[in-house]
Amino acid sequence: MKRAPWCTFFFPRLIIVKSTITKTMKNLRFLILITSIAALGGFLFGYDTGVINGAQYYLSQFFKLDPFTKGWVVGSALLGCLGGAIFSGIIGKVLGRKNSLILSALLFTISAYGSGLPEWMPQSVSLLVVFRVVGGLGIGLASMNAPLYIAELAPPSKRGFLVTFYQLAIVIGFFVVFLVTYLIGDQQSVELNIARGWRQMFWSELIPSILFFFLLFLLPKSPRWLFLKGRSNEANIVLNRLFTKESAAKQSKEITESISKDNSGKVRITKSVLFLIVIGSVLSGLQQLTGINAVLYYGADIFEKALGFGKDDVLQQQIILAGVNLIFTFVAMFTVDRIGRKPLLYIGSFGMIAGFLLLGISIKTSSIGLASLFGILIFIASFALSLGPVVWVVLSEIFPNNIRTFAMSTAVAVQWGMNYLVSQLFPVVVESDMNNNEMWNGSLPYFIFIFFIMVIIGFTFRFIPETKGKSLEDLEKNWSKQNINEKTN
Repeated sequence: MKRAPWCTFFFPRLIIVKSTITKTMKNLRFLILITSIAALGGFLFGYDTGVINGAQYYLSQFFKLDPFTKGWVVGSALLGCLGGAIFSGIIGKVLGRKNSLILSALLFTISAYGSGLPEWMPQSVSLLVVFRVVGGLGIGLASMNAPLYIAELAPPSKRGFLVTFYQLAIVIGFFVVFLVTYLIGDQQSVELNIARGWRQMFWSELIPSILFFFLLFLLPKSPRWLFLKGRSNEANIVLNRLFTKESAAKQSKEITESISKDNSGKVRITKSVLFLIVIGSVLSGLQQLTGINAVLYYGADIFEKALGFGKDDVLQQQIILAGVNLIFTFVAMFTVDRIGRKPLLYIGSFGMIAGFLLLGISIKTSSIGLASLFGILIFIASFALSLGPVVWVVLSEIFPNNIRTFAMSTAVAVQWGMNYLVSQLFPVVVESDMNNNEMWNGSLPYFIFIFFIMVIIGFTFRFIPETKGKSLEDLEKNWSKQNINEKTN
């Protein structure tokens, strides 16, 4: 039998402390593992959204698309995202977070294969759009359930860090798909890319989507969802796998007390509940009004106009944007639990304003060049360390247990609806007579985005709570106290 170290004879508490530290580290590694698997939903979000940018040039040639139809093919997935987000609350409540992600993985796989339109399928734009919408449904479903699942398993001190994995995965998905589409397109002639290269780009998504599907079966179910379903024994087993015995018992008690306040299981739209949903939805929508997806979707056009780059450099330009996005998402990951949510929102918002001012003024004064490039990159970097990840963190935290799935799906649906609106209106504003007159000289969209970023600063100051280091149940208690104070005043 192995003897204990001699020092433990005199200091027996060392055994307990060492055991606790070992257990905590083991739990954290397990949390990071399951968070990484769940965050693959974000990776596929970025991959599925980005693959169309590389494939659309060649499939447009294959189908001989006019500009309107081309826009419909590119934007159709966003309508699927909106539909997936709308129904994600119902699906998440009935099936649970884990099973909802499994369903999203199936949708990603079907979309990836079908969008490539194998030779035995009818070669039609309508069928392509159907499969793009199916992929959008998967994105909408995952965009609500993945961050929510991570938040419901994470300890308060690490929740911001772990939920940010989701945004990091989105950014990595964008980066990887730009590399993959570049490599596929570079390995064969234009004629072969028009015939089958765009199909291969879509089919490349099959690898991560199938991997995501099988890895999801390794994940535990959300303990909060299990408690909501009355499966407390299963929930406590999960909590004991994730935390130390004392921490698991504490969280079990807090969740049970929170859920017991409403035994009906129905969503009651009270004044306080509506207030929370409006806050989350407005913040979610404002994220898109920063112009982030106008830059990501139309970045090549912006680069071409601002810097005079040729069409051959399109994918290289996208890789530059995705690389900056990736680097500064890492910055957010390691600061969100230290600095806090609101400070990052302020820092990022002022940075985005500075970036778009630099870009807008350089375009307005026809001083295009390095200033324009730096403006775009400053904007991307500022968004990546603030609105990008922090919005997902805040949305996963502020809603009480009883309304979390309903409220989160509402906020995410608003985000996708606003995404679609900005994506459709941006090229219209760019080509408008007002934007191209002597006053604006092509810079109007960026000053419109600056206005909405200023709104974000004011909205954050007035309505967004600091949630750093607080348990989901503590946040719910704070909202309840505020509501009681409002009623008594």
